[in-house]
Amino acid sequence: MTRPLADELLDRLVRAFTAARDPERAERAAAYMRDQFAFLGLSAPTQRTLARGVLAGLPAPTEEELRTVVLACWDLAEREYQYFACDWLRRHVAVPGPEFLATARTLITVRSWWDTVDPLATRFVGGLVRRHPRLSAEMDAWSAEENLWLVRTAILHQLNYGAETDTDRLFGYCTRQAGHRDFFVRKAIGWALRQYARTDADAVRHYLARHGDALSPLSVREASKHL
Repeated sequence: MTRPLADELLDRLVRAFTAARDPERAERAAAYMRDQFAFLGLSAPTQRTLARGVLAGLPAPTEEELRTVVLACWDLAEREYQYFACDWLRRHVAVPGPEFLATARTLITVRSWWDTVDPLATRFVGGLVRRHPRLSAEMDAWSAEENLWLVRTAILHQLNYGAETDTDRLFGYCTRQAGHRDFFVRKAIGWALRQYARTDADAVRHYLARHGDALSPLSVREASKHL
């Protein structure tokens, strides 16, 4: 009888990552992240190499297998498992349907910090919304949420859309959260505007001319870096 994909993958992952742990590097990584999370101490290149071995020979996952694995990774103590989950979701963004956004919301609002929220926002949620445009209405709702990580995700989800960016939404979200007091939201506004300026600098200049006084100095500074 064939072993379920999720069980096989998770078993391989835990064995491979645990065997490669580096306690000294783990201590430094935890300190860098303000001791919010435990780490195995795996460098990014090491994680990529190990992940290739873990995934070798395994078939593409179904939506339910994606959900099972990423939620299991979120339940594991060490942060590298969440990094694996983010990378795996990015790799298989074409698999899930629109209902998977509820799972993404869980990942964004549990064990939240920029190191997982940003890749989820820019590489997975953005791709999910692009494939299922009706999810844009959910981004509208997230842009007004009290949870700062959902707000950050809404602002950043179009980061890689380029000319396909819905500017009404981008600028609207930035204006809606212009007075937000949290650093991560203010930074997201500046980052999103700066990135879109690579596509249409004049549109960003015009937006800043009209709304710059309402934005935080951090947001304006970030948005203006390449103008």
